[in-house]
Amino acid sequence: MPAAYPAPPTSDQIDDHHGIAVADPFRPLEDADAPETRAWIAAQNALTESVLAAVPARDAIRARLAQLWNVPRRGVPWRRAERWFQLRNTGLQDQDVLWTADAPTAEGRVLLDPNTLSETGTTTLNAIAVAESGRLVAVATADAGSDWQTWRVLRTEDGTELPDRVPWSKFSGAAWTHDDAGFFYGRYPEPEAGTAFDAPNRDMEVRYHRLGTDPADDPVVYARPDHPDWGFGPEVSEDGTLLVITISRGTDPETRIHVADLRGFRGDGPLAVRPLLDAADAEYELAATVGRTLYLRTDLGAPNRRLVAVDADDPGASPHEVIAEGADALRSVTLAGGRFAAVTLHDASSRLALHEIDGTPVGEVALPGTGTVAAIDGRREDDSLYLALDQFAAPRRLVAVGTADGAARALPAGDLPWDPDAFVTEQVFVASADGTRFPLFLSRRRDVGPTGEVPTLLYGYGGFGVPIGPTFKAEWLAWMERGGLLAVAAMRGGGEYGTAWHDAGRLANKQHVFDDFAAALRWLAGSGWTRPGRIGITGRSNGGLLVGATLTQHPELIGAAVPEVGVMDMLRFHRFTIGWAWTSDFGNPDDPEQFGWVYAYSPLHNVRPGTAYPATLVTTGDHDDRVVPGHSLKFGAALQAAQAGDAPVLVRVDTDAGHGAGKPVSKLIAERADVLAFLELALGAAG
Repeated sequence: MPAAYPAPPTSDQIDDHHGIAVADPFRPLEDADAPETRAWIAAQNALTESVLAAVPARDAIRARLAQLWNVPRRGVPWRRAERWFQLRNTGLQDQDVLWTADAPTAEGRVLLDPNTLSETGTTTLNAIAVAESGRLVAVATADAGSDWQTWRVLRTEDGTELPDRVPWSKFSGAAWTHDDAGFFYGRYPEPEAGTAFDAPNRDMEVRYHRLGTDPADDPVVYARPDHPDWGFGPEVSEDGTLLVITISRGTDPETRIHVADLRGFRGDGPLAVRPLLDAADAEYELAATVGRTLYLRTDLGAPNRRLVAVDADDPGASPHEVIAEGADALRSVTLAGGRFAAVTLHDASSRLALHEIDGTPVGEVALPGTGTVAAIDGRREDDSLYLALDQFAAPRRLVAVGTADGAARALPAGDLPWDPDAFVTEQVFVASADGTRFPLFLSRRRDVGPTGEVPTLLYGYGGFGVPIGPTFKAEWLAWMERGGLLAVAAMRGGGEYGTAWHDAGRLANKQHVFDDFAAALRWLAGSGWTRPGRIGITGRSNGGLLVGATLTQHPELIGAAVPEVGVMDMLRFHRFTIGWAWTSDFGNPDDPEQFGWVYAYSPLHNVRPGTAYPATLVTTGDHDDRVVPGHSLKFGAALQAAQAGDAPVLVRVDTDAGHGAGKPVSKLIAERADVLAFLELALGAAG
């Protein structure tokens, strides 16, 4: 353990929570820009650097990560009119580049390279919306990891950037009207100067930007000041006659569908938006439109979800079933080649099946390997759809599927600086404390066997209905190359088994997620592969909360913990930026009953002085405006103050970085090398 940790700024803050006095001594660290906080961050980074610099393998790990990252990557191609679009990366480019071509596999040309937009490589493409004609593209760029984005417009023919700059958008895509005159987008009120980072993200509006006009004058086509927490996702129907607005409240699972007729719309004022499905009785996700018919993926009466259709011109009509609920969770539906392509999850791995437009099953598509369908795209008149398949030991592969015969073929890919066949993945099922079984993926080098001493990295998320399955990460491959076992848990709270599985790990049931993770740790320790002192745990965001809760509840089960950009203060998370939106999963600490739920597992409030905690590396970004850095800073300070053992507690704060999306590749390589070096320091190298 370091001789002394940097002293953080403190206060005598005590809050009254429903009659319970709760001290918050590290409250000053919530102000990440305060001089005292910046000095403490600098000291923490210096300490972390001094410890990690002494790890012999650190430079070799970083060099190998650069080799593993230096592989050409391509996203799923998509089409508008005669133009094809694709995100590509030569390997070590900090940001993916937008390309356009005349065919899905043609070379084409660069349309926008965000790497040229900033000297540091921290300007990202957050969202892309192509006009139906294919002639214009709206791209949302963001800086330094922020969720705030600004829309720009490009002319596809020659890549010319138009003068339009549409700011203060967040958590929204864009949807073009079919006359190419402009697009709908979601926008928040402009924050006062100097307050953008802390803005509460309420009172979203749907606006329409007509090209060539001042964005400050963009008309509000829909707003609900009576529901300031509502968010809007605008989409335009395939034939251009309907605006479909999906309405959500934060991360609540239930959504609404409102529509407006675009026939005769000139973009100069409010639209007559009317409710179509307004009961907020289920999740509704727009899958496709055919004329005035909307096809929606929903869990209405179907926890595993089904596909229904509703007539946009008959708001009183009940949705009628097109694809019935099955035994596996329905994750997405795409209309391509006149057929629906339905992606389901079977024990956390993807399956793909085709259905006629009336729902009649056609057959299952034989995918080239077990994995996760991470993205899929196609058009109703196309004869093929394209998807991306993720696996643990191989980078994302692009697959073309013929919609007529269901034949799947992997698109050509470049050579790899490793052999994916040298690794093996198996799946086991673990029983949690209450007997619930959940999947656990185990991946390793083929020649690594259970010795009882294998360094093991366990990853989990368990929240917000997000499924966790086979995924390629360069740092995971490097971990396996170096002789480690990778374990990935698909726990309650996720979407692996539909709505009921999500519900079993949220609100009053959130402890189930931590119990599942602890069960995975006990299974690993008793499996013959490893022991507690050789197990590290990691997770990001809600997964960072998972790691923090596990660290404070079961320090004896692990040898190292890496909680990243985690939600650590469960009594104040809802008071920062978009944090209020997460009460659907966590509960609201302002409610007396729900306060009891979150206080019981809040990582910050369950750090116990005098406890010997395992080695811990807390990571965050100083520009994270989703899970603000104060969560990690306070948790790191509390752990350092409480630590009674010899294991180090380190804090690593990335500068000019946010929650993680769009982080430059150069920063990612440095960050992941530090995480792996820390794990080797804490757990010991396998070789």
